[in-house]
Amino acid sequence: MPQGPVDATRIPRFAAPDTFARLPRSGDVKQADVVIVGVRFDSGVSYRPDARFGPAHIRASSKLLRPFNPAISLSPVAAMQVVDAGDIGVNPFDIHDAIGTIERRARDLAVDGARLLTVGRGHTIAPTLLRAVAAERGPVAVVYFDAHLDTWDTFFGEPYTHRAPFRRAAEEGLLDPEHCAHVGIHGPTAAAPHSRKF
Repeated sequence: MPQGPVDATRIPRFAAPDTFARLPRSGDVKQADVVIVGVRFDSGVSYRPDARFGPAHIRASSKLLRPFNPAISLSPVAAMQVVDAGDIGVNPFDIHDAIGTIERRARDLAVDGARLLTVGRGHTIAPTLLRAVAAERGPVAVVYFDAHLDTWDTFFGEPYTHRAPFRRAAEEGLLDPEHCAHVGIHGPTAAAPHSRKF
């Protein structure tokens, strides 16, 4: 039987552990179905870096999650073992070093059929995470919620930025193109399509 969250009637929500939804840490169980990991990385953004603070805020907010969902009459964390693997430490000054570290750690965590859920990361590293998943399962079907396609070729000459992740993923054959969808695309653009380099 999966080990669930700390009982809020015995230990108050403001108390430890500081994990997602107060679930066990990855080292506290033998095997996991879902591994949650924070990625404190936002060096590939062009305007507002803040994803590095996401994992801590997501974990803090998740302390209010209840283990049972009455709408579907199910307790997801009772049906599968979900754990928190902490954060992946990355080099904030070198995008290529950071994405290499993230990919290696993601591959280590996504073993034995475990599903990987990352929190707090910027768009830049999507191909890195898709590589880890595709290595285990083949091309990935992606449903992507964003106002932009994120399919530029380069930005300021750099191929790995928040504007190019799905172009890199497509070029590497990481996506299952028949089963991918972008949701929420809208908004103006800087130039007419024929004048852009993507």
